[in-house]
Amino acid sequence: MAGVEATALDRLASWEALQAHARSLESRPLAQLAQEPGRDQALRLEALGLVLDLNKQRVTEQTLALLVELAREAGLPERIAAMFAGEHINPTEDRAVLHVALRAPADRVIVTGGRDVVPDVHAELERMTGFAQAVRSGAWTGSTGRPLRNIVNIGIGGSHLGPEMAAIALAAYAREDLTCRFVSNVDAADLISALRGLDPAETLVVVVSKTFSTLETMRNAQAARRWLTDALGEEAVSRQMVAVSTDADRVQAFGIDRQAMFGFWDWVGGRYSMDSAVGLALMLAIGPETFGELLAGFHEVDEHLRTTPLERNIPVLLGLISVWNRSVLGLPTLAVLPYSAELARFPAYLQQLEMESNGKRVMLDGTPVRWPTSPVLWGEPGTNGQHSFHQLLHQGTEIVPVEFLGFTQPIREVGDHHDLLLANMLARAQALAFGRSEQELRAAGAPEGQVAHRVCPGDRPSLTILIDGALTPRALGVLVALYEHRVLTEGVLWGIDSFDQWGVELGKVLAGTLAADLTADGAPAPVHDSATNELVRRIRAARGRAV
Repeated sequence: MAGVEATALDRLASWEALQAHARSLESRPLAQLAQEPGRDQALRLEALGLVLDLNKQRVTEQTLALLVELAREAGLPERIAAMFAGEHINPTEDRAVLHVALRAPADRVIVTGGRDVVPDVHAELERMTGFAQAVRSGAWTGSTGRPLRNIVNIGIGGSHLGPEMAAIALAAYAREDLTCRFVSNVDAADLISALRGLDPAETLVVVVSKTFSTLETMRNAQAARRWLTDALGEEAVSRQMVAVSTDADRVQAFGIDRQAMFGFWDWVGGRYSMDSAVGLALMLAIGPETFGELLAGFHEVDEHLRTTPLERNIPVLLGLISVWNRSVLGLPTLAVLPYSAELARFPAYLQQLEMESNGKRVMLDGTPVRWPTSPVLWGEPGTNGQHSFHQLLHQGTEIVPVEFLGFTQPIREVGDHHDLLLANMLARAQALAFGRSEQELRAAGAPEGQVAHRVCPGDRPSLTILIDGALTPRALGVLVALYEHRVLTEGVLWGIDSFDQWGVELGKVLAGTLAADLTADGAPAPVHDSATNELVRRIRAARGRAV
């Protein structure tokens, strides 16, 4: 493997200082910390067209200084530089990590393996652009000569979550006469729902799979192929199915011409790939120019990460706060709450980005980590969540750090809706931080029998990212890139490989074996544990197969 050294946090002087500092804050609630002179400005950063407000985190200026020193001692600046230099910072797969190249300008030089990859990226972007323009203009038609007005994207994981999230977020920028749907689940109901009401003669199917062998994706792709050919004949495949993959042989064996395959590279991890050809369906929906604005937002953050000192570097600070809450304060979960209905799928997208990247138990050298790594990330848009799980956030027995995401302007103005939305976001952050005491309740005339039940203890940390303006393509690119680089920051400090996902492989292997057992003509040998063998037997019996 490439020589990337693991960080051993508990052997760093700054880690010991941070632990001692955390103990000194235990008796100082947020209500008290909020009174410190100068805190407001010191814990509020402005860059990239947004404000990052850390005032409601259980931190002080000293905390941030110690965290920045920890990042330096852990080698974060060097690792950032190594990523942009094309070094193999994914050691377990011996690969570079160059999603930053996917949104680099054409005149940028980024070299890995002795090759400047930026020209390759722009060549593929040009192919995507040409195809998207042809479909959107009607120059590229289906097999019957009719224009293609429906886009169905079939993928899973990184080949699905990013493009789907972005298509929903940027729906206001999409062509109204184009329908774009996404399929990921091998449950046939997902595909049936996506195809419902669509005319096969006007439908383009985009199959996204790096290896073109992913079980769920290929089952759905085969079913979609039959849906097209049953209605239109085999000739529909060459006009109405395209592939995004790195395996041309498998694509061709499936029946899709190599010229209808769009590629990407092994230095692009799936969960970092929405701005590559993986985002073809998104480009078809919003258009190449708007897709370019999205890429520009990504690149803006890349340059901020690369050139801004750590103490003012927004994605780095987001990562440091995450390490503080998870590994120092021991808080096991994180709620990301976008106050934007368009970002309904953003928490789900972040779940993969965060937990698949940093849900690791060993360091780069293979030894067990000795501190908590990735939090369990979850969330739901405001204000919906306020009427469900916010009860737990305010009065539950677990303290859950919260990240509020908001925009100063709506995409579309309707009365005072947006003002009410933002008022709710700000109020929740206040309530989590400062709570409501027995004395306040009694002073407000609360019945004595309700006082204990209505107390909110407060002292629950949150941060707010407030983006100036509406949710534009550029703003979405900024937001996604912030979290991408936060993941890098966390992984470097935790000493883990944020860019592999070996834990996913075991389930894939076992699922393949069990699928064969469930569908075999004869009763399979009982080779699993006794409980699994019995469940296999019951399923086969229920489906009329030999047991």
